Amino acid sequence: MRFALIWSEVFTGLRRNASMVISVVLVTFVSLTFVGAAILMQAQIGTMRDFWVDRAQVAVYMCTSVSTQPTCAGGAATPEQVAEVQAALEGPTLAPLIQSFDFESHDEAYANLIALLGDDYASVITPDQVNETFSVNLVDPAQSEVLVEAFSGQDGVEEVKDQLQYLEPLFSALTVATYIAVGIAALMLIAAVLLIATTIRLSAYARRKEIGIMRMVGASNRFIQTPFVLEGVFAALIGSVLASAAVLAGVHFGVNEYLRDRVDFVTTWVDMGDALLVVPVLILIGVVLAALSAGFAIRRWLRA
Repeated sequence: MRFALIWSEVFTGLRRNASMVISVVLVTFVSLTFVGAAILMQAQIGTMRDFWVDRAQVAVYMCTSVSTQPTCAGGAATPEQVAEVQAALEGPTLAPLIQSFDFESHDEAYANLIALLGDDYASVITPDQVNETFSVNLVDPAQSEVLVEAFSGQDGVEEVKDQLQYLEPLFSALTVATYIAVGIAALMLIAAVLLIATTIRLSAYARRKEIGIMRMVGASNRFIQTPFVLEGVFAALIGSVLASAAVLAGVHFGVNEYLRDRVDFVTTWVDMGDALLVVPVLILIGVVLAALSAGFAIRRWLRA
């Protein structure tokens, strides 16, 4: 009987404040959608970073006939200079840091470059103008600076490049986008909390006579507060479910159906499994914030 009475009060409050409830639902929906997007973006950054860190190489570019670096004053790297770099990579100092390395000769590099640029460039570029390259995979990619310091400034070596550096601007841009999404989500969540509190106060004011009668017949504060808390939780729950649906739809249509086939250099994307893990987080955030906000608002109003 008490349970039926509580739910009767809940639906009465929702009906009386329908416009405010809809506002709570929409604000909660938008804010939690941003929260879900931020979580998935951070997961995507982590997935991409892990993928590329494992595959990123340190490239040691040997001098060519057209190199202008001071270490290339003698022209193209000699076989002795190439052998010196290889010996250093296989030596006791660097070998423990290296997982594997490959060597690309002038002819191999030239063939790959022409395949990439097209046959029209074959008459413009000659093999001796393309770098011989050692591509090194490290056991720990974080130790790439060791190789950079070991070969930078060495005669016959034009440049040493950590390929992961090319991806850092992308990771940084995605991280900034994540922070922006988190900031917008935080502002929207604050707005949702304030809106829920306002809705509960208005609902309590509209039912002040009923509350007075409940107090006169000895109803406990918890019994009086429960319907108001459930009103806020119910509205926030609907917004959370809508936000979860938006996140799932975004991953399915935005990632799986659109980005996965169009952005070739990214081979690892967040999937529906990741989105499903976000759903309970969004619902929990929505319900807990609504319960806390509504509970605080009605307690303040009852004490007033």
